[in-house]
Parts: sequence; C-alpha cells; structure tokens
Amino acid sequence: MLRLEQVSMSVNQNNGDNKEILHNIDLEFDAGKLYAITGPNGGGKTSLAKVIMGIYGLSSGRIYLNDEDITDLTVTERARKGIAYAFQQPPRFKGLTVSDLLKIADSELDIIGLRKSLRDVGLCPEDYLDRDVGPGLSGGEMKRIEIAQVLARRATVSIFDEPEAGVDLWTIQRLIGIIVNRYKDNPQNTAIIITHNENVLPICDEIIVLEEGRIRSRGTYEEIWPLIRDEIECKRRLECRGEMGYEIQ
Repeated sequence: MLRLEQVSMSVNQNNGDNKEILHNIDLEFDAGKLYAITGPNGGGKTSLAKVIMGIYGLSSGRIYLNDEDITDLTVTERARKGIAYAFQQPPRFKGLTVSDLLKIADSELDIIGLRKSLRDVGLCPEDYLDRDVGPGLSGGEMKRIEIAQVLARRATVSIFDEPEAGVDLWTIQRLIGIIVNRYKDNPQNTAIIITHNENVLPICDEIIVLEEGRIRSRGTYEEIWPLIRDEIECKRRLECRGEMGYEIQ
C-alpha cells in the first residue's frame, strides 16, 4: 500500500552545512496492519511521518501509495489521496469550532456522528462541540480532538504521532481499542503509530526501530521488545519524575 524507497532527508544548518536526518529508508506498509515506529528521541521518527505526509521534502528517494508515485505531491494532494496525520503537537485554529474541524474531516457527519467522534476520544460532546480550537484548550484536549479528526476522515493511511502525549492512561487505552477496531485486519486501511508507549507496542503487527535516521531493527513485538525494553522503561521512569519535559497528566 505505502512504500518508501531509499528515502533520505537533509536540513540546512546555520553554518551552511547540510545535516542528513533520514538515511536511505526502505519501508513497506501493507493494508490491514498496524505499525509502530519507535526509537530514541531525535532518531527521525517525526521527520519520517512528515516526509510521508509531504510536510518535509526529500533529498533523495521516492514514495509510492498503491503503486502511484506521490513523491512530488503537496500535503493537500496527499490528503486527497487518503493520507492523514495527527501531529505530535496539534496546531490550533482560532475562530474554528471543534464541530467545524470535525466536519472538515467528514462533511457528512451529523450531530450523532459528531458526538460519537468526541466520546470515542474521551471528551464530553456538550463541553466541546461549540468551543474554539484555540488557546483555551489544553495540549491533552487538542491531542484528543485531532485524533478524533483523523479517525473521522477514514483515511487510507493514518499516522498518529505519539497519541499518548498529554493523554491519561484510561483514554489512551480507549484510543488503542478504537485504532485496533478501525485498522487491524481492515484490507482498506493502514495505521502507523509513532510511540514509546509499552501498552501500544504489543497490539502492532510490526515494530520499526528508528535511530539516528536509520532503521536499526524491525519485526514483531516478540522479536523487538527484548531489544528495546530497557530503553523504554528508562524513558518511562524519567517521564514519571518529570525530567524529560513532557506534559504529565
């Protein structure tokens, strides 16, 4: 369904030199499967997601969706082709209500669908449908609303960038259940989840470990977890102590 061939991405540094962020990435994402991308901070996970979405351009390589070359398509064109992306830090849209945002994702959503979309991500519809998608919402609230928007779009390929960030344990467990029901074994859809959450990894069909812009390893949970367990458990302990700058809720 989605295929990356020899994908590399570089950025210009202040001194004029190019720094390569992604190095010759070869990946295939099949329909009906859930994928996790994990690895150390700064390893290129979010950059890879933004490359797939078209937010960042490539320095080399090609990207294909259902065997169609989409490398040169814009973000809007890729969205029309069926790629959706839930940001790690969702953008805010002053003057736009939550209801408006969800209807952009699916113009056919009626009030019942709108309410269900918010309940699915643990938000009370009465409290949020008419609220502005602006500074009055917390990071955790914005995260849930954007995930609701991606789910409402029913995209062919949906990318969730750290869906657990700023979200309580009960809600993330609920979101995991929704993602599994929506995407797993569905021959029309694929979900890619960027995560460090040890509760998310076991439900994925394949885990890809990205480090320093390269694929360090890939495989099933049973194959990968022994290789990364210590790193993820260390990260969780640091987060619990508030030492990594994450929003603790």
